[in-house]
Amino acid sequence: MDQPESIKPPGIAKRKAIHASGALIKERLLDPEKSLPLLIEPAIHGVSLPDWAGNNREFIKQRLQRHGGILFRGFNLSSVDEFELLLRSLTGELLEYSYRSTPRTRVSGRIYTSTEYPAHQTIPLHNEMSYTRHWPMILGFFCVAVAPEGGETPIADSRKVFNLIDPAVRDRFARKQVMYVRNYGEALDLSWQNVFQTEDRDEVEAYCRSAEIQFEWKSNTELRTRQVCQAVATHPDTGEQVWFNQAHLFHVSSLGEQVRESLLAAGEPPRNACYGDGSPIEDATLAEIRTAFDRETVVFPWQQRDVLLLDNMLAAHGRRPYRGARKIVVGMGRDVV
Repeated sequence: MDQPESIKPPGIAKRKAIHASGALIKERLLDPEKSLPLLIEPAIHGVSLPDWAGNNREFIKQRLQRHGGILFRGFNLSSVDEFELLLRSLTGELLEYSYRSTPRTRVSGRIYTSTEYPAHQTIPLHNEMSYTRHWPMILGFFCVAVAPEGGETPIADSRKVFNLIDPAVRDRFARKQVMYVRNYGEALDLSWQNVFQTEDRDEVEAYCRSAEIQFEWKSNTELRTRQVCQAVATHPDTGEQVWFNQAHLFHVSSLGEQVRESLLAAGEPPRNACYGDGSPIEDATLAEIRTAFDRETVVFPWQQRDVLLLDNMLAAHGRRPYRGARKIVVGMGRDVV
C-alpha cells in the first residue's frame, strides 16, 4: 500500500509535541472548532503505533475521556493483524460480536468488517450495542481502503447530544427507558441464527434468560424478543451523563416511507422501539433526538491506514453512503487497561 499523504491542518492550529512520550508524537484537534476527534500523528519517521500505544495507555485513556475520539494518522500500520495488535495492546482481549444487530463478517481473529449494509444507505449515528445492557467501552476502526466517493464515518459527542435534548424528554426516557422489539425470520432482517451465532434454540433461550430478554418462538424459523434497556447512562470514569440508546435507529420511523408502510402492512417490522412500559415514542420526540445528533455531527474524509479510536459511551458513530470499493474493519474492547 502507498503511504498516505500528509494532511494540512484546517485553519491555524498549533501542533504540540508530547514530551512525556519522548516527543514521538504530536497532537492537535483535527478541526479547531470541534472537540473531537483529537488528531495524533508521528513526530518522527518509523514510530510503531502498537508499541507506542502499549507504552502510553494512560495518556490515551485520558485523551479519550476528554475528547471522546482519537484519530491516529500517518503511522505505518500495514495490516489488519497489526491493527488487532494495536487494539490488544490497549484493551487486552478483544470482544466477540455477539447478540448482533447488523450483518458483519469476521476478517481475522476478533476483527470484523464494518456494517455490511448496501453502499447507498446511510447508517445513523449510534453508540455500539447501546440496544443492550452490556457494551464495549472501546471501538477501533482501521481504514484499509478509502472509497473513491463518500463513505465517511461521522462521529458525535454523546455528552453534547444529551445536553441538546430537552430536559423533559431526557427525564422521560431516563424514567421509562427503551424497549427494543425484534422479529427474526428468514425473510426479515437478520436471522436468529446470525444474531445469536448458533443453530441451537436452547442456547438462544439460555442467552435470553441470562440477559433478561423476553422471547417467543413463533415457529422453528421465527422468533420475537423484547428487552428493556437504558436510555441515559453515566460514564463509569468521568461521571458524565450521555445519551445512550438506539431508539431513533430501531424505531420504524427511521425507515423510508414506502419500506415502512409495506412492512407494517405485512405485519410486525423486523425491529422497533417503544418506551420501556410499551407505550409508543412520539414522532416529534424522535425528530428532536435526530436533530441533536445532526447538530453535533463531525465528518472527515478517511485516509488509508487511519485508525479511529472511540470511547463508545462518549462518542457515537455512523456511516455515510459511498461509491466504489471501501473497506473499514472494526474491533471492540472492554476498556483501556
